[in-house]
Formats: sequence, C-alpha cells, structure tokens
Amino acid sequence: MSTVHAVAAFDGLPISHPDALVDVEVPVPELRPRDLLVRVRAVSVNPVDVKVRSGLERRDTPKVLGWDAAGTVEAVGPQVEGFGVGDEVWYAGDLTRPGSNTELHAVDERVVSRKPTTLGFAEAAALPLTTITAWESLFDRLRLTGSSRGDLLVLGAAGGVGSVLVQLAKLRTGLRVLAGAGKAESREWVTALGADAVVDHHDLVASVRAQAPDGVDLLFSPHSTGNVEAFAEVLKPFGEVVAIDDPVGLDLYPLKTKSITWHWELMFTRPMFTTPDVAEQGRLLAETASLVDAGHLRSTLTTAIDDFSAAGLREAHRLVETGRTVGKVVVHR
Repeated sequence: MSTVHAVAAFDGLPISHPDALVDVEVPVPELRPRDLLVRVRAVSVNPVDVKVRSGLERRDTPKVLGWDAAGTVEAVGPQVEGFGVGDEVWYAGDLTRPGSNTELHAVDERVVSRKPTTLGFAEAAALPLTTITAWESLFDRLRLTGSSRGDLLVLGAAGGVGSVLVQLAKLRTGLRVLAGAGKAESREWVTALGADAVVDHHDLVASVRAQAPDGVDLLFSPHSTGNVEAFAEVLKPFGEVVAIDDPVGLDLYPLKTKSITWHWELMFTRPMFTTPDVAEQGRLLAETASLVDAGHLRSTLTTAIDDFSAAGLREAHRLVETGRTVGKVVVHR
C-alpha cells in the first residue's frame, strides 16, 4: 500500500463550501527514528483546526489537518522503545507536521501514551490536546500544586479546554473554581464537572463580584480581545492570567497597576521546538489515562460523528466554528 485516504484542504474556503475539506489520497508517511505509525480510529476537531484551515492560501498540495487522535500502532521507527505494534494510543501531535485526519499517521513517540483502557477510541480522542493545554496552564504556567488555595476563574468553562481544566483544578488543587458559562446547557455541564460556582460571562464583572467580592486570584482566558479591562477589575493585586487565544495587538496596560502577570500557553511549543522536556507530554497523557481509568476524570465527548470523510469533518468544523459547542466534537470510523 503506497497511499492512504486522508481529508485535506487546499484553500481557506468557508466551511459551507463543498471543497473546504476534500477526500484525497496521500503517500504512506515515512517514519523518523522515534516515530510511531498509527492507524487512526478517531480524531477530534479543535479551534486550531478551524484557524489553520480558514487561514490557508491557495495551494497545490493537500494540507492534512487534525491533531487530536486515538488509534492503534501499526509500525514503529528504529529507535522507538516505549511502544509496540498493536498498542492502543492517544496524542495531540505536532503543529509542524501533517495532521491526523488520515488513515495512517506518523507521530513522535515522546508525545504519545497508551490511551485509557476504559474509553473507546472516540471518547479518548476528545481529550489529548485540551488535556495537555489545561495541564500545562495549571501546573506549568501557573505552577499550582495540591496545596494551592484561592479562587480560579475559568472562562469558556464548557468548552474543550475549560471542561478539562475545571476537572483538573478540582482534582489536583485546593482552589475554588468559578466557571464562566452563559446558556443553561453550559451551566449544567460545568456544574456536573465540579465547578464550585457559575458566573455569567455576559456580565462578567458584576457576576464575579457576586461570588468573589474581593476578586479572584487566577484567571484562565480562551478569549482575551476586549476583555482585558474586565480582567483587571476582577483580579486581585498580583493576580495571574493564563491565555490560549491569538489576540492581535492586545493592550495589557490595564493590568499594570495591580502588577498582574500574563502567561501564554501553547501546547504545541514542546513538539514544535523539540524542547529537552518534550517527553513531558507523553508522561502527562499517561498520568491522565490513569486518572480516567480510576474514574477521576471523564471524557468531554458530546458529539460523535461516525463518518471519517470530508463530509464528516466538514460537519465537525461547522459545529466548532459556531463557538457554541459544549464539550468536544469527535469524528470516528
């Protein structure tokens, strides 16, 4: 077999266009020394997929998107030590390499772990990228521990990252978690995940002050544009923000008088630059799998599309583009 089926984009077309994502044949990937060749069984769609697709300029070669994946190891590179053929794995991949919307996918073993045994492939595929983002936000950027106390405000708490971050914060810290949500479905979802209180992001300052009159210590932001002044209002002096979005020309001056710290989190930094600690991503996914199998962490899958084709992935992109999804959208075979 010299080629495999994949779903790709050639241009940044609107998702309503039938050619926004198309079925293609691509070469079977060549393995680097530490690569796994994974037969992909399920992928999830994240905002990064939408961003990369919509920002494409017209090209002659297919751009295969997709980073979250769960599947079975088909082959291993010559220097692979931790995995063997037949292992069921999950991972979030590397932004600089071809994506996982394909039948066979090559990925560095250091950003992979065995998937939870208690989850099917679709349930597992919902978690890796958002879990790594949430984990690094809490424990690498904010340096939280089990003895951490105070109030954490999680905006977009019903989204992919927020849904995991709420769970991890309650599981691994002593923080009180305030979850930002608007519609009733989102409020019910974040409460079920363990949030201590729910605030209305449509009236953020008043809603937060009702729950935390003195302000919050920490804030997670998936959408920062137009919100910095509100952040400055609701955060205590010396508070901290961790943000995952891509705001252009963001003005952080309103944070200065309270000496508020701003952190950026991009889960692709480690694999993009092959940092010395790149294997931390595989390790934390292995720890996450243990938490899932022990019943401490739940999958955030809410919508499963049984159609691993361009049509199925276009529908998944359409749903994510609305910005109103609760939990995660997964496409599986």
